[in-house]
Amino acid sequence: MAKIAIINPAFEVSYWGLEHAQPVFGRRANMPVASLPLLAALTPAEHEVTLIDENVEPIDYDDLADFDLVGVTGMSVQRFRMTEILQELKSRDLFVALGGPWVTVEEDYFEGLADVIFIGEAETTWPQFLDEWQQGTHRYRYEQNARTDMSTVPTPRHDLLKNKYYMFGSLQFSRGCPFQCEFCDIIVTFGRKPRIKQPFQIIDELECLRREGLRIAFIVDDNLIGNKRGIKPVLREVAKWQEDNGYPLAFSTEASLDLCEDEELMELMARCNIQSVFIGIETPNEASLKETKKFQNVRERGGTMLEKIHQIQDFGIEVWCGLIVGFDHDTTEIFETQKKFLKESRIAHAMIGLLHAIPKTPLHARLKSEGRLDSNDSQSYGTNVIPQHMSREQLRDGYIETMRHAYQPDVYFDRLDQLFVDGNFRTRVFETEHFRKHPILRLRQAVFYFTGFVFLFARLMRHTPDRKLRGIYFRQILNVVRRRLNDPAIYFYYVIKCAMHYHHQKMITDMIEHPDALVSTIGNSLPPAKIANGVSLPVLRKPGRSVASI
Repeated sequence: MAKIAIINPAFEVSYWGLEHAQPVFGRRANMPVASLPLLAALTPAEHEVTLIDENVEPIDYDDLADFDLVGVTGMSVQRFRMTEILQELKSRDLFVALGGPWVTVEEDYFEGLADVIFIGEAETTWPQFLDEWQQGTHRYRYEQNARTDMSTVPTPRHDLLKNKYYMFGSLQFSRGCPFQCEFCDIIVTFGRKPRIKQPFQIIDELECLRREGLRIAFIVDDNLIGNKRGIKPVLREVAKWQEDNGYPLAFSTEASLDLCEDEELMELMARCNIQSVFIGIETPNEASLKETKKFQNVRERGGTMLEKIHQIQDFGIEVWCGLIVGFDHDTTEIFETQKKFLKESRIAHAMIGLLHAIPKTPLHARLKSEGRLDSNDSQSYGTNVIPQHMSREQLRDGYIETMRHAYQPDVYFDRLDQLFVDGNFRTRVFETEHFRKHPILRLRQAVFYFTGFVFLFARLMRHTPDRKLRGIYFRQILNVVRRRLNDPAIYFYYVIKCAMHYHHQKMITDMIEHPDALVSTIGNSLPPAKIANGVSLPVLRKPGRSVASI
């Protein structure tokens, strides 16, 4: 038997990290990365596994001396902290295994700091390595010959995580995306053919999350509906599990904009209690969408992008989005265009990021051939892309101003109220046939949301240090309660959105005061960024990560 520790490095402040809002929620991190509990499940039972997430607990290097093997995983925006951890482990002469999204696209980045590296998925290579390691025949580099058969993936060991410190749980239904966006590494790492777990695997994981006391979870698939036909049977089983168990879990996920074209799919998602979707809108500039091969956002079926977004919202699923500035077809006019689009979309939470070229993506190859990549690992302008129709200073400053404007209190709450107050948004799950037939279930859900609202409202008032913002939040919440008195789920989530606004406002204020230390796509300039999840999409931070590599 071997003692194995697997480490996820700390992140610095990021859009999705909600670090400034954590005191309101009484938590230390937003959610665990998906790789930690999955790697534990992939480890043969004879070994002892300890999961260490530096976002919720410090690394005790003296304690690690008792371990036979230390694994380190990490994303692009964690690469600086990964380096520090690896250097410390090396100085202590510990055997180190290294994997994750960043080493997958930059294999030589940590050269000399690890004893073994894993490229891409690791469902077969991790157990293979452990067997060879015990026999003294292991190699330095492991990479699977074929993509993982998702029907063989075990239930992640969520029980090994310190779940009481996380706001949300995380789980995965599928990997891969059928589209071909030039900037995205998902198709590089996971391919363009979505692979989906069997329903029983997902139900087992839901039961695990419920045992751990979690009530909200993020489905970390990069595009849940990449295979619409294949995902529907899975969603039917999840919906049945929810109905049979009184809807113990609420979900958010990621999907593509063509979700609006399939009402049956949206209804299934609603029955599963998927209450919001993150969609990569990227830009209202059609020329930029075509440039980056995001054709799913420009096809005419279903109307304009705004009409498609409104269709999903009007159906009863909230939309969050990612927006990008810095495409080759962008001029300085793009910043005002993005502001106008955001207002008209009624999207409260927009993750605005600078275009970044990730190694191994088509964008990276193209810009490298054009001599338009900044090779400096700590980009002072927040991105390695040298824009075509504006200066790097204009791109940086325009990005900061767009973010500042988006989360200015009156602008943010105008968008939020357009949907939640004036738009009378209703979460679709509560309008489904099952809820109509079970009034006691509706009552139980109402009690849960009202109780949660009272608790979070009290914490928001206590833990928002800015007196002016606290007053704004109080008035906004009072208004939504008055207007939506019979819908406690709405004002429960409204309080959460106030806490999220405080985080965004504080993060952006710090960027304005220190423009040379951007919280951006793949990492800050100075100090170095270790924010989460920047590999799969060029955005500030993506919620969760589906990579199963170490």
